[in-house]
Amino acid sequence: MITTPDASVSEQDPISSRADDNQTVSQDYALRKRIISKSVLGLISLFMLVPILIVLLSWTQPVADIWTHMAEYVLPQVLKNTAILLFMVAVISGTIGTVLAWVTSMYRFPGQRFFSWALMLPLAIPAYVLAFVTIGIVDFSGPLQTGLRDFGITTAIPSVRNVWGAGLVLSLAFYPYVYLLARQAFLSQGRRAIEAGQMLGLSHSRVFFRLALPQALPWIIGGLLLASMETLADFGAVSVFNVDTFTTAIYKAWFGFFSLTTAAQLAALLIGVIFIVVLFEQYWQAKRGSSITQGSNQRFDASTPAKIGMSLLCTFVFLLAFLIPFLQLIYWTALNFRQDFDARYIDFVTNSLMIASMTTVFIAFLAVIIAWIKRQYPDKSTKLMTTLANLGYVVPGTVLAVGIFIPIAWLDNQMIAFGITSQQVLSGSVIVMLLALSTRFMTVSFQPVDRQLQRLTVNQEAAAKLLSDSAYQRWRHVMLPVLSPGVLTALLMGFVEVMKEMPITLMTRRQGWDTLAVRVFEMTSEGMWGRAALPSLLIVLVGLLPVWILLRQSDKHS
Repeated sequence: MITTPDASVSEQDPISSRADDNQTVSQDYALRKRIISKSVLGLISLFMLVPILIVLLSWTQPVADIWTHMAEYVLPQVLKNTAILLFMVAVISGTIGTVLAWVTSMYRFPGQRFFSWALMLPLAIPAYVLAFVTIGIVDFSGPLQTGLRDFGITTAIPSVRNVWGAGLVLSLAFYPYVYLLARQAFLSQGRRAIEAGQMLGLSHSRVFFRLALPQALPWIIGGLLLASMETLADFGAVSVFNVDTFTTAIYKAWFGFFSLTTAAQLAALLIGVIFIVVLFEQYWQAKRGSSITQGSNQRFDASTPAKIGMSLLCTFVFLLAFLIPFLQLIYWTALNFRQDFDARYIDFVTNSLMIASMTTVFIAFLAVIIAWIKRQYPDKSTKLMTTLANLGYVVPGTVLAVGIFIPIAWLDNQMIAFGITSQQVLSGSVIVMLLALSTRFMTVSFQPVDRQLQRLTVNQEAAAKLLSDSAYQRWRHVMLPVLSPGVLTALLMGFVEVMKEMPITLMTRRQGWDTLAVRVFEMTSEGMWGRAALPSLLIVLVGLLPVWILLRQSDKHS
């Protein structure tokens, strides 16, 4: 008996088989794509973590003799100065930033519209520039005391070359962090709750302390923690004031004791302090997301004396933190331009532009990759690796300089040992600076790119996939137009941050390879304030770019 196969089975099997094969291929492709994407993100995260891990591992190599000296003569003063600076910056910048944010966001007074954005301008002046300008103005031979003596006033002004002077300058340099976040909080609160408090008989001051301040507190503390991290990371300003902190101790251990291991161990201690600050920052950032509700930004009227007081307060801070230092830089530049400007400035500017451009393009490229992977695979492992990739921003430049230099120097020594080269070729090269700067400022580029990519909705991305099978076409016509504003912001802000960075360039460059920031350090180290003005003024003018970007973003959200 001859049996024939079932017709229905014979007709369906090839189609079903092809469908299964296509589905399997599609699943395999998606799995490979996921593995490759996660691997790339993991490599980037590991690359960013290497300097920190190297620094932490330095404790496996004890250097007892140097640490005996450090523990007896250096660490006590370092810890004391660091505590004083953190306390002063928290109190002064917190008070100034919060009060200015309250008056500019909630009251009408002469100059209110101008001061609402002008009080952000001190962000354009690096702390080390504000430091040497302040000393140059108030020193015995400076314009302040000279002018007082011309009027017959011979009373000496107390010296500011101490930890108290450094704390005051750092507070003026970093209060905009508190001001920006506190102002956003007060603008978001609106008037309804405040008007309800006034209906209950509360004065404006009681409304501030009982209603507005408690709601804005998570934002204010977030700004204070940012200012604290900048204080811990500062190297230039404390060097100008000759105040020993962790960053200067790391520099001296490396270039004074010629002990890279001791420098790394000091850096590890600083990482521990910063880790505590980061934990606080993460806690308050979580609270900040649910503490503020959107409201109206209408402003109150105040009495004439109160309006005058608000104008005078804003004017006083603006003069101290920005206008007077900026004008002094212009005056010193004009006075010393012929003496100071020479062919070397071509190298200063060229080196600064080259390293800033290379770093900015590199980290912007990485930022796009990280943001895209984060969007495609929003699971816990991706979020963790993304956080690790952006961890470098909270680590001071001195720490990253040590963490990058150690493995590079080891690699150089291995190449010499195997006869590949006869001398060190990587240490002191642009590569070391590029790696350290990229680790330091990765998050500066990532944040605007990530925020911009979040504007692309899931429906828009799905529609793009339906309209085109080509990934290139989707990127060209959908992704890039959405990403371009964020990439431009990332390029501008990253460029300016690298231009201002001092310790990484100072500690990792080869001898004679100087930038504008290094020129400032060299001139201020010798007390030549006037000759440090020209490179400082160039840095400040470039630094106005990110401030302008921040102001535009603040206006859009207020």
